[in-house]
Amino acid sequence: MTVELVLDVRNIVGESIIWSVSEQALYWVDIVGGAIHRLDPQSGGHTSWETPELPTSIGLRGRGGFIVGLRRRVVLWYPGGPFETFAVPEPDLPRNRLNEGVVAPDGAFWVGTMQDNIAADGSPQPITAHCGAIYRIAPDGAVTRLTGADFGITNTMVWTDDFGFITADTLRNALYRYDYDDGLQTLTNRQPFGPELRLGLPDGSTRDAAGKVYNARVAGGAAIALLGADGTPEASIAMPCSSPTSCTFGGADFRTLYVTSARFGMGDAELAKTPQEGGLWSIRMAGAGRPSFEFAG
Repeated sequence: MTVELVLDVRNIVGESIIWSVSEQALYWVDIVGGAIHRLDPQSGGHTSWETPELPTSIGLRGRGGFIVGLRRRVVLWYPGGPFETFAVPEPDLPRNRLNEGVVAPDGAFWVGTMQDNIAADGSPQPITAHCGAIYRIAPDGAVTRLTGADFGITNTMVWTDDFGFITADTLRNALYRYDYDDGLQTLTNRQPFGPELRLGLPDGSTRDAAGKVYNARVAGGAAIALLGADGTPEASIAMPCSSPTSCTFGGADFRTLYVTSARFGMGDAELAKTPQEGGLWSIRMAGAGRPSFEFAG
């Protein structure tokens, strides 16, 4: 299995990568770099747009354009246009910020929060509290909190075929599975999703058509962990970067796994040895993935 560097983009924190079927292109954010990126893998055409606040996540919108998580608010956006505020999940918690955000099978945008670990100058600052939660942003903008406010860093959002929900707390090195009741809009029965992995820490994930979960392992994990539908570790894909952050399937046949990465907090000496940190990577897979869901608002 060959891992290729698709774009030596050197993102500070590349994240939230998605594949647009209509454009046959990738979109993702650089959180600390303050930009949204687009790449056409066939032509190599690369475009980026600055954001008014740190971007933390991005999702496709069914009527065109995107839903985007910024530092404190969720916005609607068309490339080149304004960032229009749609929802503010935690207006009363100014020390928190948004983190992972993914469009769910129900057409809503689910987004997690965490204590803000990025200083005003873009440098890391310590996390001193587990105070993040997961929210559902409905197509009409209504905000529902789905979990308690006890996450250190919210990460990973994938849904099983029976609408179970898999997520992660990066600080606790834990993946969880919840039962989701769509009618009541509640998450219950939190259980560990597989054993604790001693391979860095969990970041973003995707699922393939067979229900297997691919989890990016940051903080020196340098791998994508492949987990069975029940969370059983099956394999790991070694990456040429220390902190892979997010992954998605794309390409015309959905058999290419694209992976973002980060160089946040790395020193000059480390980056001199591995300057490709923060790059965009691809891996050809035997199995196919699934298209991203689209926001219904």
